[in-house]
Amino acid sequence: MLDRLYLPLLGLAAIAAIGLAMVFPQGLGDRSPGPFGHTPLQQTPAMKAAMERETETSERHIREKRDAVRNLQTQALTPQ
Repeated sequence: MLDRLYLPLLGLAAIAAIGLAMVFPQGLGDRSPGPFGHTPLQQTPAMKAAMERETETSERHIREKRDAVRNLQTQALTPQ
């Protein structure tokens, strides 16, 4: 008898959760449609600039480490 009430209510709750997920902002991805939400954090100019700086710094570190390894290999192979 309890299942006759519980399962339809559970179905309505699931439909409500799906409907809310369709209009409510989610995470840092795309902006929700209509009047809901705001510009996502990762799409703001300040965050884009910070992400570019982080990428450039990471690439510079990788280049420096590769150069260091290349120099060590060259020193090891060069006859003295």
